[in-house]
Amino acid sequence: MSPVNGSNTAVLEPASSKPGKRPSLRLEYDSSRTRTPWWTPFLSVLLALVFCAIFIAANGMNPITVYEKMFRGAFGTSYGFTETLVKAIPLLLCGLGIAVAYRISVWNIGAEGQLTVGAMAATAVTIYFPDLSSFWSILLMLLFGIAAGAVWGLMTAVPRTHFGVNELITSLMLNYVALLALDYVVFGPWKDPKGFNFPGSPMFTAAQSLPVLGSTRLHIGLIFGLVAVIIYYLMIRFTRWGYELKLIGANPIAARYAGIHIKRHIIIVMLISGGLAGLAGMAEVSGVTHKLMQGISPGYGYTAIIVAWLAKLNPLGLIITSILFGGLIVGGFSVQTIGLPSSISEMLQGSILFFLIAGDMIHRFRIRRSA
Repeated sequence: MSPVNGSNTAVLEPASSKPGKRPSLRLEYDSSRTRTPWWTPFLSVLLALVFCAIFIAANGMNPITVYEKMFRGAFGTSYGFTETLVKAIPLLLCGLGIAVAYRISVWNIGAEGQLTVGAMAATAVTIYFPDLSSFWSILLMLLFGIAAGAVWGLMTAVPRTHFGVNELITSLMLNYVALLALDYVVFGPWKDPKGFNFPGSPMFTAAQSLPVLGSTRLHIGLIFGLVAVIIYYLMIRFTRWGYELKLIGANPIAARYAGIHIKRHIIIVMLISGGLAGLAGMAEVSGVTHKLMQGISPGYGYTAIIVAWLAKLNPLGLIITSILFGGLIVGGFSVQTIGLPSSISEMLQGSILFFLIAGDMIHRFRIRRSA
């Protein structure tokens, strides 16, 4: 720069005519880009179908035929569709509970254990209060199931809020504690003496079973799930508590300076999250199996993690994704008739999660031009 007419004003001299370096492209990670496009879940499902089609073709099967068989088995008949809805009930309740916790970045992966203790608590009502009327039996089973799941969730929240223990570790480990407790009661004090030595509780009576729709296995647990989703939507959209959850999830530091008690919210959401999973356990044992037995859940609590993630915590999305994954489970059983194992549905679930996480990560990278 050089002075003009003796004044202090400065001007830029012309740039050198020497050739400089060409602009280059570089890849940057932007942690602030937390919201992914709306089409990411759809693309994840599509890529998972294409990816799994490669393995199906390698097994000597036509992927289109396999997918058509799965779709017809899950949605092509009234029986298949009602069975899909039966599988969707625990996925919806557990997925909703996980979504509530994820709202404030609390990673609850203990829905499997919370579902299990909810089923155990509901069964305890049938064992220790066998002569209650239908109304009181169902009501107590509901309360006991929700309370047991909530307590199991609280056992994850307290170490997080008071001792700084990562909730991923505690919630995962508590799953195995719940499963071992289940084995103890079905092999021990609650074992049915008339069960031909199979591990399981006595069969529930009609008064201890949830009402079903006609001759199907679809029970009123579906109503529990839909009502819970509506309440979740109203709370998140129209209440101060929902606003505080959004603020904590977006910026916990700003929420803390705004006077929001984050530890209290963590405890509350884990109580709700565990309670919903416990309700799923009660609905499963009272509406489907009608007895407590080993392996009461084929992994609903873990699958619900994918359900919540794929739905992006959206209430309507939770309903759609829970039905989708319920259809995957039922469709997996259908392909056994053409020589494929039912684990094809698990491969699809894992692939969807893989591409979903990959999409979220890739979205946070951006390409910049630099001189």
